[in-house]
Amino acid sequence: MKKNIETTTGYSNGQIFSLTFLRVLIGWHLLYEGLVKLYTPGWTAKGYLLGSAGPLSPLLKGMAQSKSILYIVDIMNEWGLVLIGLCLFIGLLSKPCKILAMILISFYYLAYPPFASLGFNAHVEGSYWIVNKNLIEIAALFVLYQFPSSHITGIDKYFKNN
Repeated sequence: MKKNIETTTGYSNGQIFSLTFLRVLIGWHLLYEGLVKLYTPGWTAKGYLLGSAGPLSPLLKGMAQSKSILYIVDIMNEWGLVLIGLCLFIGLLSKPCKILAMILISFYYLAYPPFASLGFNAHVEGSYWIVNKNLIEIAALFVLYQFPSSHITGIDKYFKNN
């Protein structure tokens, strides 16, 4: 006899769809951003790091000054986005990937926080105050972490204890 998804998971079909849809969208966004960086000849985070204006600015600008550190940052940025995005997209290792994605996007948020005292900078799209797309994506990932669905609709369902 087929089990009702609501009684086995505690989620309704609509909730499962919503959570899965959100996870897939965020996964696609991160995957796409990573692939664009990976396949853009000569892409580097140097300009982004040098222009940072947030609380991590001294650290980020220092990273851009060292060729070896910048190389590591570029590789981690490209492949971090690709791998985290792919895993979220397919629902594999979703819990740790959500945490890693929140950390990664927090760096983007803190590099260019939408605080009025910092004024305008070239790496933002629009006019924001405190809340921007990065903070919203972090919040969405937090919700997904609190209400996981990849054990139902992702590859994680084939692994126990996830």
